[in-house]
Amino acid sequence: MSTVAPVDTVPADARVQAVFADIRAKRGSDFINHFWRYLAFDPALLESTWAEVKRVMATPSALDPLTKEMLYIAVSVANGCGYCVHSHTAAARAKGMTPAQHAELLSIIGLAARTNHLATALQVPVDEVFDHDCGVA
Repeated sequence: MSTVAPVDTVPADARVQAVFADIRAKRGSDFINHFWRYLAFDPALLESTWAEVKRVMATPSALDPLTKEMLYIAVSVANGCGYCVHSHTAAARAKGMTPAQHAELLSIIGLAARTNHLATALQVPVDEVFDHDCGVA
């Protein structure tokens, strides 16, 4: 159960209206998903979060859009955010993620979780060759 009420898709607040209009324009859809509607309880938080999403996820960079979405899925799994797993899996599929890529991604996430837990449980020290401060690239 949510801790706040969602804002209507036609909000009264002008700042929220502006962000929702930008979301619609950038995504080419009239759909405003729950995340943005619930975040809109605080217009400043909505604005800053949307600005950062555009900067990181939508701005061309060294990583292609599908890779960004797949990374988002992996971090969302690690953080236990079911909402983000679903929304970014849908976004990755829209950007061309194949069922084979999705299966491989899940295999990598599972493997990383297992080996991360083992390394943490065993408190394995970092090898000097992996420590950037030792001057080894």
